[in-house]
Amino acid sequence: MAYPHTLIFVDLASDDPAAAGKFYSEVFGWRDDDRPLGVYHRMVPGGNFLKGDGSESEIGNLHLGIFKAENARPHPDPAGAPPRSLSDGGRKPRVWILVSDDEPVDAILERAVARGAKILWRDHYWSTFNGFNHAFADPWGNEIILWGKAGADPKPPEGYTSE
Repeated sequence: MAYPHTLIFVDLASDDPAAAGKFYSEVFGWRDDDRPLGVYHRMVPGGNFLKGDGSESEIGNLHLGIFKAENARPHPDPAGAPPRSLSDGGRKPRVWILVSDDEPVDAILERAVARGAKILWRDHYWSTFNGFNHAFADPWGNEIILWGKAGADPKPPEGYTSE
């Protein structure tokens, strides 16, 4: 293989993509592009990946899609295909969000909970990837992990768990 295959997008299921689009817009400040409204929403974080010196690179931040569980588009059959409901129970894919240094994670979690999210865990340091992390389930059951870089000489704050 001459060039690796590239991940370009990740979609989350929802039974109400318009409400999910509004949720992510209000929690993270992302632009909600409905394509079309209530069927598929593309969440656009804006900005570009940062270089080591903190300046923006030419590489745009990744987008997140939200699709309607009862008829996931695209699909060759206009009626879609089963299953037509949200996954219930067991593990699902997780989405990792790098938290900006410009806002405390508590503000993000407060907005998420105020809009129906459930805190799964918080205040944890993972040494394997040197980051502080917290997680919530959105109102549709999707698991979102908030990730903060711990820096060169990490010292987990008092009360944090670690591994």
